[in-house]
Amino acid sequence: MAKHLFVTGGVVSSLGKGLTCASIGMLLEHRGLRVRLQKFDPYINVDPGTMSPYQHGEVYVLDDGSETDLDLGHYERFTQAPLTRDCNYTTGKIYLSVIQKEREGRFYEGKTVQVIPHVTDEIKAAIHRLATDDVDVVITEIGGTVGDIEGLPFLEAIRQFALDVGRENCVYIHLTLVPYLKAAGELKTKPTQHSVGMLRQIGIQPDILICRSEHPIAPEDKDKIALFCNVERKAVIEERDKQFSIYEVPLSLVNHGLDEILVKRLKLKAGPLDLSDWRAMVERIIHPKHEARIAVVGKYMKHRDSYKSVYESLDHAGIANQARVLCVRVEAEEVDARGAEAILSGVDGILVPGGFGMRGIEGKIEAIRYARLRGIPFFGICLGMQCAVVEFARDVLHLADANSTEFDPSAAHPVICLMEEQQLVRERGGTMRLGSWPCALAPESLSARAYGAQLVHERHRHRYELNNGYRPAFEQHGLIAAGSSPDGSIVEIMELRGHPWFVAVQFHPEFKSKPTQAHPLFRDFVAAALERREAVRLGSERDKR
Repeated sequence: MAKHLFVTGGVVSSLGKGLTCASIGMLLEHRGLRVRLQKFDPYINVDPGTMSPYQHGEVYVLDDGSETDLDLGHYERFTQAPLTRDCNYTTGKIYLSVIQKEREGRFYEGKTVQVIPHVTDEIKAAIHRLATDDVDVVITEIGGTVGDIEGLPFLEAIRQFALDVGRENCVYIHLTLVPYLKAAGELKTKPTQHSVGMLRQIGIQPDILICRSEHPIAPEDKDKIALFCNVERKAVIEERDKQFSIYEVPLSLVNHGLDEILVKRLKLKAGPLDLSDWRAMVERIIHPKHEARIAVVGKYMKHRDSYKSVYESLDHAGIANQARVLCVRVEAEEVDARGAEAILSGVDGILVPGGFGMRGIEGKIEAIRYARLRGIPFFGICLGMQCAVVEFARDVLHLADANSTEFDPSAAHPVICLMEEQQLVRERGGTMRLGSWPCALAPESLSARAYGAQLVHERHRHRYELNNGYRPAFEQHGLIAAGSSPDGSIVEIMELRGHPWFVAVQFHPEFKSKPTQAHPLFRDFVAAALERREAVRLGSERDKR
């Protein structure tokens, strides 16, 4: 029988439950255990696909095309656990399933459909779905904060779950905050006590408390937390903010013995822990040999989580190149208002990520023109590729009215147009070109060199594509299709001949990057930025002489 870990959060949101789950999964995998992870989100949207990045951060896309919470990105970056649509459920998705069953009329045998037991049974079924014979531990994260009304059905379901499978097969971990009051000069444990009190009123007694704090938690404070929360002293685990990287979190949990507590509590048949590969990776983060400044020119820059996977992938590329990547977050509208030179001067590379809607488009186009003309390494992703195509059409092909039909449906030169398969689509949720699709690479291209392969699979999330009617003109002037669908109908990668490194892709490579295995395109993009930085430095030294 698979064992189960349930991770809840208290006091405030955004404490890092996803990182904690991912870190625990990584530690258990490094002890030879087979792990699956999932997240329950209490909001009523069926999935985050229709939500603004300002509301919920990025939408993380899986191979099977499901649009999921960004925490699943942490799960994939930290572990080898396979992720599917069964790894992310929302209140909306649960209720939709219950209502569909009720409408079919054969599931509830004429009973009144209620939150208990029918909604909670649906939640428990979602947990059981991952507990297959080839899995040792299922880690389930409950989104939101204890005390939220919308989260109550999920908490009730995991309370019942222990009754179904046996309390000895479940561990409840509660992540909480121990705030520091500067005026009093001390940490306060009362919020943690109240948060655990709410859980206990629901019927859940946490086995382990992971306490987030900016300052060390004194032994007497741990004693107080253990006493008032009815938790063993050794199970009160301090989790302080990390100085260098989120990838230090698993090492911190090991230092406090969390993996050993879990193995003993669940009677897991685990091997010894070997984190030598992870420690070596963290060492490269802490002691980089080089540095590169990369401008990320986007339209959701005020919310860091909007491009979470992009930033993480740049960090991974830095690790691969033994470099610290300094991300310069640039609002595209600022480039449009003040000019590219004023905003982007001095950067070593420019990346334009995805997005939707007209706002900021002209600023992105201006940033791409600056990179193209100055020979600055450029990486365009999804909308970033489409903007690169529009910029090239306007400035090199002299098609002044070139545009995407997303922004101008009556454009004289629609170099980017709606995909044929999207022509009749009217609903917004889950209807884009989603998930993993094959891409055939052109021999001798920068992309083929980076991947070291002729065929790759990458994840997509888009409705618009390059208009193939303009493809010959682009290639004639040096903007070539370096990657396409195997049948050649959809252009996936555009590269500029004669430029040090100019690659734009229709897919989202950031969803397949790991700290221990940087994505090939991000790796080579940062390598090109480092080469430019060194060339500029040498040129400056020659000028001084």
